[in-house]
Amino acid sequence: MRIPRLQLPPLPAVLLSILSVQGGAAIAKGLFPVLGPAGTASLRIGLSALILLLAVRPRLSRLTGQQWRAVVPYGLALGSMNFLFYCALARIPLGLAVTLEFVGPLSLALLGSRRWLDALWAVLAAAGIALIAPWQGRGLDVPGIGFALAAGACWAVYIVLGRRTAAALPGAQAVAIGMLFAALPVVPFGLGSGQLLALTPWLLLLGGLLALFSSVLPFSLEMQALKTMPTRTFSILMSLEPVAAALSGWLLLHEQLTPAQWLAVACIVVASAGATLAGR
Repeated sequence: MRIPRLQLPPLPAVLLSILSVQGGAAIAKGLFPVLGPAGTASLRIGLSALILLLAVRPRLSRLTGQQWRAVVPYGLALGSMNFLFYCALARIPLGLAVTLEFVGPLSLALLGSRRWLDALWAVLAAAGIALIAPWQGRGLDVPGIGFALAAGACWAVYIVLGRRTAAALPGAQAVAIGMLFAALPVVPFGLGSGQLLALTPWLLLLGGLLALFSSVLPFSLEMQALKTMPTRTFSILMSLEPVAAALSGWLLLHEQLTPAQWLAVACIVVASAGATLAGR
């Protein structure tokens, strides 16, 4: 069993990754009421690791010390990011969770700026994020906000470590081995929750699709893109994540966007396009 070598330019790879994640989010929504955040995250990461290890068959004994030092922290950051995001999603709305999580890569983009034009794209993306966030409501869940911000911090770390890992290992091997270590901070919580006992063949099938669309495909595409795309450009392109979430809600869940949210979409798309053109 081998994963087809689909080589895409960095920009299409990132865009396809974002679309894949949104498809996975729709599947996770169906699993959440039964398995909870820990069980859903464990099923996703655990099956992703199994699929990738069987498909790629990395030769762990041949890894050098430098490669181990790159891939182990990458995997731990990857698993922590996903688990913390699901914990946030259990307590606060999806739009707010994705928005707060994006503080991590956006901060990374600002720190990596070298020209005033780079800062302009980052500020424009930040304005879009502020507009799209559902700040008004009956109250904010402080632990949920904390989980989302912590997931964003892990996201920023994942971007930095992902580029280093992509340089140390071939993309497929990096993702496969990284996913193995991503299971370490996640699966114990899933087993401890006891919710994995509710698994049925149908839920396992949905879990396999979740693993494919939320982990295997997007992380492989991102690893491929990180080989050549500047880190700050990748970070700002990730601003499309909350936009994709909002549009998915509109198309699939019939959620209506306000004029301010449509303006946010425009701001973020312009910022992402500008960052991509400036990175060439």
